[in-house]
Amino acid sequence: MVNSMVQTPKGKEGDTLAPKTLEAALASLAQEGAIPYAGGTDLMVAEDERRPFLFLHNIAELQGFSEDDEYYRLGAGLTYTRIMNDKRMPALLVEAASQIAAPAIRNAGTIGGNIANASPKADSALVLVATDSLVRLVSAAGERVIPIGQFLVGRQKTTRRPDELLVEILMPKRWLADYRFTKVGGRKALAISRVSFAGLFAAESGVIQHLALAFGAVEDTIVRRPQIDGLLIGKSVEEARALSEEWLAAWDAAITPLRGRVSARYRKQVCLNLAAAFLKSRLESTD
Repeated sequence: MVNSMVQTPKGKEGDTLAPKTLEAALASLAQEGAIPYAGGTDLMVAEDERRPFLFLHNIAELQGFSEDDEYYRLGAGLTYTRIMNDKRMPALLVEAASQIAAPAIRNAGTIGGNIANASPKADSALVLVATDSLVRLVSAAGERVIPIGQFLVGRQKTTRRPDELLVEILMPKRWLADYRFTKVGGRKALAISRVSFAGLFAAESGVIQHLALAFGAVEDTIVRRPQIDGLLIGKSVEEARALSEEWLAAWDAAITPLRGRVSARYRKQVCLNLAAAFLKSRLESTD
């Protein structure tokens, strides 16, 4: 379990690291080498850490939500409960948030923490990968905006530098109307995904404009293969049907589940079943 620093984090001078501004947080991060701490729902069950924690719950800059013509812009400190209760939020993200753990966890856990923890089973991260979202990372020296696929590089591995904070997620507004989110678990509540799936589809005048699939809880990081889905983009429904076996075979070759408590063979077959069912349903509805 995490040690007593969770309750009383101390800096080098004995000060609690609970800044009230983003600028102060970045200064503390650069000087102290502290662990960013938002909801703490993952850190509370992590192995013992001897560094101080940098509490982020007082920072208004991390709690905001806005939108422009291209993106929904979500502060990294938004909790799942706030996402679920804000009617401006995209339905796909709300659905994923509603299936995370239980109310107590959703009240504390944040979307930024779910991403930064870099678990391949993270439900909100799955949605953000499927939608090709971007993340904004800020340090005292500047900022950078990168695709989430370049941020998540392995189990509990990201490209965040030690002096950076994940402050905002930019979720594209395009292609969100027709989606499916599926979480396969051992029970209906408080379930950690055995396999999770997010798919997006768009067609116009019988031609596929967009197709994006992502799978969680399968490999070291969330699986997204735009080049495979690209086989069907720009194709008519009839052409897509003719290519569907080739498309599914490409996904079969691309998915390489790790061994775990649930067999790799089972998880791979679930992924393929979900992919095939999603495509079939969308092609039928496009006729």
